[in-house]
Amino acid sequence: MPKSLTNLQRWHMDKPMLIGLGLLALLSMLVLYSASAESPRIIAAQSLRLLLGFGVMLVIAQIQPEKLARWAPYIFAIGLMLLVLVLIIGAIGKGAQRWINLGFTRFQPSEIMKLGLPMMIAWYFSRQSLPPTFKHIVIVGILICVPAGLVAVQPDLGTALMIGSSGIFVLFLAGMGWRWIVGLITLLSCSAPLLWTYYMRDYQKQRILTLFDPTSDPLGTGYHTLQSMIAVGSGGFYGKGWLNGSQAHLEFLPESSTDFIFAVFAEEFGLIGIMLLFALYLFVVGRGLLIAVYAQETFTRLLAGSLSLTFFLYFFVNIGMVTGILPVVGVPLPIISYGGSSIVTLMAGFGILMSIHTHRKIVHV
Repeated sequence: MPKSLTNLQRWHMDKPMLIGLGLLALLSMLVLYSASAESPRIIAAQSLRLLLGFGVMLVIAQIQPEKLARWAPYIFAIGLMLLVLVLIIGAIGKGAQRWINLGFTRFQPSEIMKLGLPMMIAWYFSRQSLPPTFKHIVIVGILICVPAGLVAVQPDLGTALMIGSSGIFVLFLAGMGWRWIVGLITLLSCSAPLLWTYYMRDYQKQRILTLFDPTSDPLGTGYHTLQSMIAVGSGGFYGKGWLNGSQAHLEFLPESSTDFIFAVFAEEFGLIGIMLLFALYLFVVGRGLLIAVYAQETFTRLLAGSLSLTFFLYFFVNIGMVTGILPVVGVPLPIISYGGSSIVTLMAGFGILMSIHTHRKIVHV
């Protein structure tokens, strides 16, 4: 006789993953309250966005992975059409053309591709024998380069790199040989001078140069990095305490509620808080990879692995740019940073992970 299902299982929710995401959401509210100068408006807006994100996760978790696989090419195609459309009629903000204005709201089509690209490549490999041949690697390379290139010309280099990475993770998990990996790294290294000379904009070049010497322009391009490094370092071992951080409260730290919220957290909670945050992120990533290990089909295994590794890359890149070991590319701290579309996309990805896990082990009778 089959084992009775718990309420979480009936709703296709994975308990460990749900606990990890819930703790990150609580941390988001805690840090944002301080980073936003105790703004009720910011807290209310973030609460609504988190609720929307968890709602989207719940809905997507009900969808069987087989349906997601069938929908993958259509989601990818719609995402590509919207990326082309945004270059034609997209709304411009802060010098970038990234949004489509619907009148009542704006959204970034690039967010669709964060899920659409790994779904498409996982679907493609699920119909091929693995490991991939040279032909398959070339086809997947084109699938990666087209959407990543469309996002890069908006310009949004940070998002383009994240989208491209999500596809590369699928390629790596599919068993691409090390000789192809070494060849790809060599090709990228050789093309770097061309990218620098002909494709990168002046502000993007300046961000990379600032990485090596932030003090070269302390009141300009190096200001964000220097102030965030001061905030992280001043937190020490125990931190200054919640609401007691000086860099954000005295408005030395720009973008303290969004891209640089980790600096606020580090200043107030210190090394102990940082280690706990790292442990929480790694727990969520580890749970996602465990789901990938136990997935029963090629599509679900590759997709779950890519989504988990992309989430890891998100927080790694954000913390790297805040601490001065990576250039500033505008990648938010996942779930913690104030934002709308990025939270919904991330939670949709976790809904896919939960669907993969729970539909695998639940037998309908």
